[in-house]
Amino acid sequence: MSLLFLLFGVCVTLVSGQTTGVSQCIRNEGDLPINTYIHGCSEPPCSLPQLQDCVIDIVFQAPRVLRNMKTLVTAYMNLGVINLPIPYDLGEHAITCNFLTNTYCPLLAGEVATYTLRMFIEPFFPQGTAVTVEFRVVDERNVPVLCLRVPITIAPPLTGPTKTHHLRIEHVYNATKLDDASVQHADIFV
Repeated sequence: MSLLFLLFGVCVTLVSGQTTGVSQCIRNEGDLPINTYIHGCSEPPCSLPQLQDCVIDIVFQAPRVLRNMKTLVTAYMNLGVINLPIPYDLGEHAITCNFLTNTYCPLLAGEVATYTLRMFIEPFFPQGTAVTVEFRVVDERNVPVLCLRVPITIAPPLTGPTKTHHLRIEHVYNATKLDDASVQHADIFV
């Protein structure tokens, strides 16, 4: 049965054809997943724009029965001879079981799962900062499930549409043959 799950996972990986070159963690334990795809990045270092979610699709095989899992993120910043670890709290996105897309917890030993990890790139992350990040998933006993390592660079925010656009139209005058008592300011939400 576990061979069937593994073959299913490999088929999903081959069909999607999207893979990001990540490496084995060196600071934390855990096996590499079957496949990892960081949206918009096939070859690291990955450029992650501020004010956007970094979205990572991960396909992995459960090494044992997993009732609960959490995702931990640590960025490692080089400061000369010091490699400073900076933990990042994913908030609600740290509850791994809530973001499985093809199954649910508990996972059976050998089951292949697809997980979508989201990490918001905050505006206070300095643009141009280059760090290496380790994303790891651990079970309810803090035993490693998987771990991947990838170098990233913080990029400026993308221009263009966001969730809500706020446009201010000033001094609408005679546009629709209205008199001076017409609306002088109008807020439009798109």
